[in-house]
Amino acid sequence: MYFGPSEIDADEMGYAMSRLEIEADFCDAGKDFCGVGSSSGSQRSSEHLPDLDHEISQVTKLRSSPHQRFSREVPGRHQLPVSTVRMLAGRESNFSGRGRFSAADCCHMLSRYLPVKGPWLVDQMNSRAYVSQFSTDGSLFIAGFQGSHIRIYNVEKGWKVQKDILAKSLRWTVTDTSLSPDQRNLVYASMSPIVHIVDVGSGTTESHANVTEIHDGLDFSSDEDGGYSFGIFSVKFSTDGRELVAGSSDDSIYVYDLEANRVSLRTVAHTSDVNTVCFADESGHLILSGSDDNLCKVWDRRCFIGRDKPAGVLVGHLEGVTFIDSRGDGRYFISNGKDQTIKLWDIRKMSSGVPARHEVLRNYEWDYRWMDYPTEARDLKHPSDQSVSTYKGHSVLRTLIRCYFSPAHSTGQKYIYTGSNDSSVYIYDLVSGDKVAVLKHHTSPVRDCNWHPHYPTLISSSWDGDLVRWEFPGSGEAPIMSKKRVRRRHFYY
Repeated sequence: MYFGPSEIDADEMGYAMSRLEIEADFCDAGKDFCGVGSSSGSQRSSEHLPDLDHEISQVTKLRSSPHQRFSREVPGRHQLPVSTVRMLAGRESNFSGRGRFSAADCCHMLSRYLPVKGPWLVDQMNSRAYVSQFSTDGSLFIAGFQGSHIRIYNVEKGWKVQKDILAKSLRWTVTDTSLSPDQRNLVYASMSPIVHIVDVGSGTTESHANVTEIHDGLDFSSDEDGGYSFGIFSVKFSTDGRELVAGSSDDSIYVYDLEANRVSLRTVAHTSDVNTVCFADESGHLILSGSDDNLCKVWDRRCFIGRDKPAGVLVGHLEGVTFIDSRGDGRYFISNGKDQTIKLWDIRKMSSGVPARHEVLRNYEWDYRWMDYPTEARDLKHPSDQSVSTYKGHSVLRTLIRCYFSPAHSTGQKYIYTGSNDSSVYIYDLVSGDKVAVLKHHTSPVRDCNWHPHYPTLISSSWDGDLVRWEFPGSGEAPIMSKKRVRRRHFYY
């Protein structure tokens, strides 16, 4: 974590924290935060472009920078974080004229305290962890494992297991899970056209499919499939909880109407596996998809131009897209790619079709499931790259590794973070591209990780079976590594 030359000293921070305890109403976002910061210095990737010169950089700064009266800008010098004490004193003196901190002031303070301390063990399983996600309000945490288990933890009750689900008809692994907005139902997918739904709100802790509870099956296949069995890589609830959107191994996007209990839309979206789908904003009109055909596509359900034709295409990845996360504003999203990069996109830059120069000729043979990325490919750039910015340093190998924007409430989405094949979690500054933190603990690829929507807490899950918690400031004992590991078969997706 980077503070620069004006790093907060212990006396200053102690005074600041005492003021935070006395005046707990300083902002809703920070009411439960405390601790002393540490600095490890940030690293700028040599492959990264200069600081982002785009509208999103200004929007990010507006959402995470303090009021101008708090800061002292020196021409020609890098703008350093404003002291917490200075901001508290400024509020006491009513520098801003508002008598309180703004949301941006809060984000500026809270985003400096990254969840980098620890880790502390949450759970340990004898199978690979594939999925880990907080609920929207942060009260629950869901983890899906290859060995048919999905566990829901109650965060507010000391990470107690609230629901221990044994999945039904699991093919290979739990590929994705999604919790409904009202937190009453959970869906889980595997390499099957059947998505199962579980009642999270029931009083039963042990949920064994069709033994202790019924796991209803939602069939995404149709008569047109002719018996072909495809798998679902990605599934998400809509904001109103009435629909599911899914991406599949038959190159398609599906929308499932839960009230009608049927597939309401299927479109052949790509020319290869659709690894990831999500809604671009709360309206549910725009769907984003990413595929092994290297493309990101935008689909507008209000105006389908033609069958299987997207509203726009975004080109830039040299290899397949493993995951997409939307900023939630219907404009920006990030994608993780097998070309070992995260890319930031502006939907308004999309083209109506695939550019003629999309196909980049390889002069090497490579399979990400068991081979390292070729050295000669690391400096290649797509000739028609439409992305806003590119972030490098982590590795996307062996599995569909995920990436995300940091929480809006506490950081103003000024960071992006990702798991990595090198067993670490990487946190990047969105605007500068700096690696502000690298979290190391695991012994196998970190496929998924998730930042609490309100608190400085991050959970990482790995193929080593460990689910661990990173915090600021952190407390408790460090995790104890188990010496017993189940031998894993070398199959990946």
